[in-house]
Amino acid sequence: MICYNNEEPLVSIIMGAFNAEKTISEAIDSIIDQTYDNWELIVCDDCSCDSTYSILEKYAAHDKRIVVLQNPENKRLAYTLNECLKVAKGKYIARMDADDISLPERLEKQVSFMEAHEEYDCVGTNRIIFDKNGEHSIRYSKEYPSKRILLLDTPFAHPTIMMKKSVYDALNGYTVSKETMRAEDLDLWFRFFGAGYNGYNIQESLYLYREDLEDLKKRSLKAAVATALVFYKGYKIINVPIYKRIFAVKPIIAALIPNFIMKKYLLHR
Repeated sequence: MICYNNEEPLVSIIMGAFNAEKTISEAIDSIIDQTYDNWELIVCDDCSCDSTYSILEKYAAHDKRIVVLQNPENKRLAYTLNECLKVAKGKYIARMDADDISLPERLEKQVSFMEAHEEYDCVGTNRIIFDKNGEHSIRYSKEYPSKRILLLDTPFAHPTIMMKKSVYDALNGYTVSKETMRAEDLDLWFRFFGAGYNGYNIQESLYLYREDLEDLKKRSLKAAVATALVFYKGYKIINVPIYKRIFAVKPIIAALIPNFIMKKYLLHR
């Protein structure tokens, strides 16, 4: 099922969802409750095995601003977001994850910033880290991110961003490959800065980011090696000196750290 909004929205929020029945309603409600309302929400269900799709259908039936797509088989996030981009109508594309929450003024403040600062191509925000036990900390993103940050980290928190659709189009969206399966955002940022684009991070926490420490159990050396390759190839795109490309092994080192140590690190980050 696909539901279209008859009016042209300024913002298209894109969201991939897989087995998100426990959190998807809260995520969508946080968009419906925004102080800014000239938006469309495009959610692509990645062939969930639970009731995620039926929940999405109910929302779409009651709000014409919500567009529902569904993959015929599980395709993972990069492919799913590209499907959303195909039907997006907005001047700006905002990201949102199916288990997170956008605070009420998020879209309003990001739209105001982008409309007032045409020199920027993307804007992100700080985020509040939370789980089932409540909020834990604020994670900050550098106000003026540059390609230098990519030596060790990412310049934006991916689900907090709002980017010009023209930039997404110029970059051909997300790269779909086994290598980028867990690092589609990292790959995007290398190509973003490599193409000469720039961005800004609003120094407010406008997003609640769910970080379940149990997710640490899903870490794998195979995924870490793939991410390391994304870093290494990305270093070439942004012309990192050869002697500094050794930093590409950081994901592999992190994957080898025991979970109990990583838990302590995340809680105090």
